[in-house]
Parts: sequence; C-alpha cells; structure tokens
Amino acid sequence: MKHGKKVNHLGRKVSHRKSMLANMASSLIENKRISTTVAKAKALKKFIEPLITKSKNDTTNNRRLAFSALRNKYAVAELFREVAQKIGDRPGGYTRVIKMGNRLGDNASMAMIELVDFNEVYNNNEKTAAKKSTRRSRSRKKEASADTSTPTDKVAELSGETSVEEPNDPSLDTNANKTAKPEVKNASESEKDGED
Repeated sequence: MKHGKKVNHLGRKVSHRKSMLANMASSLIENKRISTTVAKAKALKKFIEPLITKSKNDTTNNRRLAFSALRNKYAVAELFREVAQKIGDRPGGYTRVIKMGNRLGDNASMAMIELVDFNEVYNNNEKTAAKKSTRRSRSRKKEASADTSTPTDKVAELSGETSVEEPNDPSLDTNANKTAKPEVKNASESEKDGED
C-alpha cells in the first residue's frame, strides 16, 4: 500500500529521477523559465524551492548542499548571486506553474514553470500598486470615503485640471452661434466653383 508516500516517481528509478530534476533545476536557474509536463513541473517545484530558500543565506554549507542537489557549479553560482538577490524579501512561493495545454505528439499536458521575480510582465503591475505594510484589512469607512469621488474627478486630479462649469447664457451657446453664422466657403471650394 502507498500510504503517506507523496513522492511522484515520474516512471523512473531514483538515480534517473534525481539526475533529471537536477538538470531541470539547473536549466530553470539559468533560463528563468522552462517548458515541461505538468507532473515534472510540480516535482521540480518541490525540488527547487528549498534550494532557493537556502540561497538566501550565503554560507559554505548552504552552497555545498545546493551543489550536491544541482551538480552544476555555474547554476549554484547564479543561484546564490542573481536569484538570491532578487528573491531576498519573498517568503516562499518562488516559482509559478502555468498550464499550457496538451502536447501534439502524445497529448501530454504541458506546463511552463518560471521564477516569479524574473517575469517582467507580472511584476510591472505589482510595482505600480502601492505596497502595503501589513496584510490586515483597514476600516471600511476610510476606504468608502476615498472612493466617493467620481472617475472623472480622479482623472482631473491626476492631470492637474479643475472642472469649470460653463454659464447657461444663450448668447454664448456654441450651437446658436453655428446657426447664426453664414456659410463660408473654403478657398479650394471657391476655386472649384470658378473652374465650372
């Protein structure tokens, strides 16, 4: 019986599975994004996230532990330099698995796994949003009073313009001025009339 055994064997023996995960983790660290099957992506996520957590604390022992798992000194160097700097303040959840559909040859479900902090598309939205200091909710009264202004007021505030109301004087009405003015022909129209 397979009670409490949560390791996905991926249809491989232990040595093959460890080598495959080490190679995939090295490729992920170097390229920041790889495409693979969903099962391998989930197994790789469990494999690489503890290594990224170890890379936050740059000690000789942590480098040796990372090297024993990755077996690639260039990947270890990049993990402890570039990757550790970028994910220094993130408390876990360093990778993202995005399902991409099925593979044409064997209809296997494919996924893309990437390092979260190296994706500029998602991170641009996060940088523009105001950073909150806590995760606790604020009182709803303050939020409701801030949201009572209309969207046009917010646009005017952002552009620095103030709204000016026009007087209801009929002599200043632009529609009345259009009807009172006689038609004026353009120079090109008058030339056409002269040619006829």
